Amino acid sequence: MTMTVGELFIALVIIALALLVSNALRLWIPWLRRLFLPSSVIGGLLLLLLGPEVIGRFMPTLFAESPGFFPAYVQESWSALPGLLINVVFAALFIGTAIPGLRRIWMRAGPQVVVGQTMAWGQYVVGLSLALLVLVPFFDMNPMVGALIEIGFEGGHGTAAGMAETFTSLGFEEGADLALGLATVGIVAGVLIGTVMINLAARRGVITLKNDVERPAETEQGDERPSTEEYSEFKKDLTLEAGTTDPLSLHIGLVGIAIVLGWLLLSGLQWIEQVTWASDGGLEILAHVPLFPIAMIGGVIVQLCIMRFGLEHHVSSRTMSRISGTALDFTIVAALATLSLTTLGEYFVPFLLLSVCGIAWALFVLMVIAPRVIPENWFERGIGDFGQSMGVTVTGLLLMRMADPKNESGAFESFGYKQLMFEPIVGGGLFTAAALPLIAQFGPVMVLLLTGGLTVAWLAFGLLYFGRMIPERGKGRW
Repeated sequence: MTMTVGELFIALVIIALALLVSNALRLWIPWLRRLFLPSSVIGGLLLLLLGPEVIGRFMPTLFAESPGFFPAYVQESWSALPGLLINVVFAALFIGTAIPGLRRIWMRAGPQVVVGQTMAWGQYVVGLSLALLVLVPFFDMNPMVGALIEIGFEGGHGTAAGMAETFTSLGFEEGADLALGLATVGIVAGVLIGTVMINLAARRGVITLKNDVERPAETEQGDERPSTEEYSEFKKDLTLEAGTTDPLSLHIGLVGIAIVLGWLLLSGLQWIEQVTWASDGGLEILAHVPLFPIAMIGGVIVQLCIMRFGLEHHVSSRTMSRISGTALDFTIVAALATLSLTTLGEYFVPFLLLSVCGIAWALFVLMVIAPRVIPENWFERGIGDFGQSMGVTVTGLLLMRMADPKNESGAFESFGYKQLMFEPIVGGGLFTAAALPLIAQFGPVMVLLLTGGLTVAWLAFGLLYFGRMIPERGKGRW
């Protein structure tokens, strides 16, 4: 089905109304606030409830070929939105923010790179070990099943769907359905378990949470004054409003430039691949690299140009944050509204084993490895890696927003820097695309040895390098 502009507009309006309703529900229902569930999550779950996967199974069809309360084109629009809007989130991340030196970038992102890489390579170790010891000998499954935890959990629905032809060409057709099922389990479990972990962390004093709807009385009376930084941003907005172009339009234009630059970079790299090693039907790697980490590089280029020509006073970080935040809210609602809840009957036991082992590994990395590798604000930053490893990048961003709504820990910036050294390789990157052909060509044992060596290497580096920066009394505290 081809969507029209009007149909896409209707889909966006429904998301906006869902966010409005979810904000009202959060104000009226105290336990929603106590769970620290953002309005975007509530809105997404509300639309999921009203869609074809839940209520649509028990009610007469209102629209042709679309059970539930929404026509088919609305569901199609929502399915496409997360993959598009996530580019806006990352393209706007560094525009309007001073780019620090390489040393500071490494010191901020390095610990999360270690945690993320350990998490991703460990998913191959867990999956391949499970395949060799249980799934292949007892369930007669293809050894490539060992790569599904990383493809489904770390890669998400987009990666699983994008590799459908690879599964088919390698004779593992059922792997595509299993990967999509794991991606669904990962997102749902990531949000639910992540929410529980955030609440446990708050109750144990690991983090401090403040409900944005429960403000002190003196704040409501206007006694709280803006900080110097906030006042500076406010004056900058006023200056921009005096121009001929609305400041919001100007900032959206900068985000558009960043996305275009990222697309040009990615397209150029993919063209090089097609005329070199993939020209004769060889292995395609860059074809599976997502746009959003490259769009973030485009945002960095835009910000460097702004700083180079002294145009900082034209760009407001507060406005950019609002653009990114709005795109993130719409992304979360659309992603949750289109979750597939179809059960997988024939491979239920292997599917259950893969799910449980994948979740257990993610929790182990969050609770045991992250506090021993990340020197400061380990939970706020580690929960982002946990969320990303369980579903998609949006899940990580969602959990970080829940744990640190005002980004006081700097987790968002660290998470963003980390993508530059993470996404091009795993989580839908180069190795994710190459994993199945490598297992088919060299066997699961060789790939297990490779991924196991990388897991141990990243973990040892993190413990010996960043672990030394953590005070002895703070190591592993929960």
